[in-house]
Amino acid sequence: MIPTVATTAGIQAREGKLYLCAVKDVWSNRIVGYSMAERMEAALAVAAVESAVARRATAGQDVTGCVLHTDRGSQFRSRKLQQTLFRHRMTGSMGQVGAAGDNAAMESFFSLLQKNVLNRQTWNTREQLRIAILTWIERTYHRRRRQAALGRLTPIEFELIMNQVADEAA
Repeated sequence: MIPTVATTAGIQAREGKLYLCAVKDVWSNRIVGYSMAERMEAALAVAAVESAVARRATAGQDVTGCVLHTDRGSQFRSRKLQQTLFRHRMTGSMGQVGAAGDNAAMESFFSLLQKNVLNRQTWNTREQLRIAILTWIERTYHRRRRQAALGRLTPIEFELIMNQVADEAA
């Protein structure tokens, strides 16, 4: 049962806002699912969870019993998301009102995104912004950014090593 956390942020391009909903695996610090859209709706959170489920299924991992911890945003309280969690046999958990520490793992991720991508340039279109975010997550955050909590490994390296150890132990 690997806990995950999720949150959503609105990011400004000249063309308008782009909302990013990301799901982070707190075991490996990997962003296992995300989605982006022009509007912050339940479908945004559902797509991020479905993305996480698909990524884990591709890796041969079952999400049954995983806990998805979120803030109290309406997209996370929606019936659509609750049905998605039920369908995948996941459990939902929400932080307390005004307790930012409840979602510290995601706040840390969005802070890094802000510092390393969003503060460095202004994008004309949502599509340009979407590509910049996607590239940073997949290329830099997952594969180049070494994390002290992971023994100075990247999230991808950590998962490869730990899954290999688990396979050998089984």
